[in-house]
Amino acid sequence: MPVAVLGINAYHGDASAALVVDGQLVAAIEEERLNRSKHCAGFPTLAIRECLRIGGIRPEALQHAAISRDPLANLTAKALYLVRNFAQVKSVAIERVKNLLRVRKADDALARALDLPRRPAGLKLHHVEHHAAHLASAFLVSPFERAACLSIDGFGDFASTLTAAGRGNRVEVLDRVLYPHSAGVLYTAITQYLGFPKYGEEWKVMGLAPYGKPTHADAIRQMIRPTAGGRFELDLSYFSHHAEGVHMTWDEGTPKLGALFSPRMIEALGPARDPASTEYYGRYADIAASLQVVYEEIFFHLLDHLQRATGLTDLCMAGGCALNSTANGKILDRSGFKRVFIQPAAGDDGTAIGAAFHVWHHVLRHPRSYRMDDVYLGPEYGEAEVVATIDRARTNGWDPAIQVSKLGEDELCQRTAAAVAAGKIVGWYQGRLEFGPRALGNRSIVVDPRRATMKDTLNERIKHRETYRPFAPSILEERVGDYFERSDPAPFMNTIYRVRDDKKNDIPATTHVDQSGRLQGVMARTNPRYHKLISAFAKETGVPVVLNTSFNEHEPIVCTPNDALQTFLKTKMDVLVLGDHYLERA
Repeated sequence: MPVAVLGINAYHGDASAALVVDGQLVAAIEEERLNRSKHCAGFPTLAIRECLRIGGIRPEALQHAAISRDPLANLTAKALYLVRNFAQVKSVAIERVKNLLRVRKADDALARALDLPRRPAGLKLHHVEHHAAHLASAFLVSPFERAACLSIDGFGDFASTLTAAGRGNRVEVLDRVLYPHSAGVLYTAITQYLGFPKYGEEWKVMGLAPYGKPTHADAIRQMIRPTAGGRFELDLSYFSHHAEGVHMTWDEGTPKLGALFSPRMIEALGPARDPASTEYYGRYADIAASLQVVYEEIFFHLLDHLQRATGLTDLCMAGGCALNSTANGKILDRSGFKRVFIQPAAGDDGTAIGAAFHVWHHVLRHPRSYRMDDVYLGPEYGEAEVVATIDRARTNGWDPAIQVSKLGEDELCQRTAAAVAAGKIVGWYQGRLEFGPRALGNRSIVVDPRRATMKDTLNERIKHRETYRPFAPSILEERVGDYFERSDPAPFMNTIYRVRDDKKNDIPATTHVDQSGRLQGVMARTNPRYHKLISAFAKETGVPVVLNTSFNEHEPIVCTPNDALQTFLKTKMDVLVLGDHYLERA
């Protein structure tokens, strides 16, 4: 009988589930992909059911479930802080306690997700500290037998940062940075100050930074400072989370986060940007550039100490800050680390994977046998579902100018490549859904990177994003060094490399203002059809690169064939490749 561990990220942003069976990760999915509520919090009922379905595990046969939150973690530090600051944070503390109680007593929610009257007696529920789950999600699925490990984000279980050493099937914690100090809070607070108040908008600031100069770096250095032992501290007078508490909602639906910055930040940096404004450049871009510079100083202060303390040259990272692809692209040049593995779902969604593997290795003490080479871990819909989706849409009435052809793989890729080369916008829907924030060739919109105008065309017709934000290149893995100044593997689109001087004019639509690109090196072994598409485009144009952006329009990445078809029908997309079916507006 197989041994299964269900990993759960619940009552936190990007609620998710993952399933490990006999040491192999067989499924992982975010709740938002199924309920269509972006960054959905709450309990991932639909994701749990889908993971069990994919893994072929009956709910009553499940032996272990692991939640990536532990209300008892760092309990002494929590109690001391609450006693010292109870008057200021009383109302928020009550809400946090309610949230923690839901986490601690998740039996009812888990039973509902399993569609059972109660949690089975044979199902053991484990609580894994938030950052321990982050660390497990990185090291225990990495290609390294030994590695230094870093988890860094806003906060989770009263900590913002954990450093550790991974050896074999164990991750041993070395140090913690506890509440209220957090590099993630610094980045989020200035993100809010710059007029991006929604949950998870930090990447907008990272994309804006290359347009500015770090003229405010000294002012931001006053807000956070490195300390001994690779640690750091915030000057709390610039922030509000420690004194007033920050109101957060972790119920069903998109999370909401209250303001993190205090009036002193406005005094230091000037008036905050109005979220309704369409002005991004000048002072705002300079502040974004300054933030990125100071964040990287703290980041490399951490890494330098971690490398010296462990003596290891392999690094594993997770946590929301590990999605800072600008900093990630500098690790090999600016630190003593020689190889890096960054969890592709580095945010809180990835803690579902980490919680499951923490139990499999730390609790059940099994040796390692799984290596994460790809993120195609969600549901897959076959030919019958695709045909039924198209037939339903036809029955309900659609543009009669849409032509549908079913093609063999070679012709499908050649015809799609020709459409991309002709300047058409193509929705590319294939195989299993990706896990994590990036579309990596199964739920992607693909266009020609040679056309500088494609960035504006995409925004005008589908994406409607801020004009300064870059789009990413997917490139054949074997050709990375031909187009970028580094050739190190970058399969998950979480690292930025500089584009070679002699290639920047070949791919202007995916080359950012600072001559960089957040690339995906596409491997034939892990995604043969996407690799074949890019190869066909290279044969057509001489360029082994396509512009790849996520298949969505102001919503979660599409999951089902119907999601993809509805997005195609409501936008000005030219072509939809739905499995083997090629749909084109005449």
